[in-house]
Amino acid sequence: MDGSWLRRERARRGWTQAQAAEHVGVSQTYLSLVEHDRRPVSRSLARRLQRHFSVPPTVLPVESERAAIDAQALARDLSALGYPGFAHVQGGRGVNPAQVLAAALRVPDLEPRLSEALPWVVGQYADLDWPWLVAEAKQYDLQNRLGFVVGLAREVAARQERAATATALAAVEASLEPSRLAREDTLCRQSMTQAERRWLREHRPALAVHWNLLTGLVPDHLSYAA
Repeated sequence: MDGSWLRRERARRGWTQAQAAEHVGVSQTYLSLVEHDRRPVSRSLARRLQRHFSVPPTVLPVESERAAIDAQALARDLSALGYPGFAHVQGGRGVNPAQVLAAALRVPDLEPRLSEALPWVVGQYADLDWPWLVAEAKQYDLQNRLGFVVGLAREVAARQERAATATALAAVEASLEPSRLAREDTLCRQSMTQAERRWLREHRPALAVHWNLLTGLVPDHLSYAA
């Protein structure tokens, strides 16, 4: 979230800077600094802004989370983002989708129902903070996982005739291509048996071959791809 977004939303509501500051519980001076990008939007301020503005998840602050994320927390975050597979799950934090993806891709062993949700996040929020997410992926050598997830989301978008989304995601794939790793990896399934690995080396889809991943995931496996 940057100051220009906050200024636009405040103006759309017809609030002066002083009125907005009073509503969110900060000083006008502090809000002015935020609006002019001289102070970052903290998590606390973002939560306050969400009470008064329609804040898209993609403009929420992002930060690297070093603590391990568990399956239940990830399911709650996916539910908060609107993923239909976890519509029944409550208690999500309203986290930026880029941060959810970055955390999920670092999990050594991710439940299939969670990994299947990742292309949905990419396709639903194709305008997320790609520079931050790509940098995070490269920091942990996870660009192949990210490239595959983006490619799968692109295939789903093309199948659904969402041409603009497919084109945008193809550009993201192209930006990841120079950093594609030669080493073999899985889509968050490090505990995969050797027998499974041998089978997937022979039967995985072309996209997985390209990104050097041992996974059989294709659009036909995704309930939301129809």
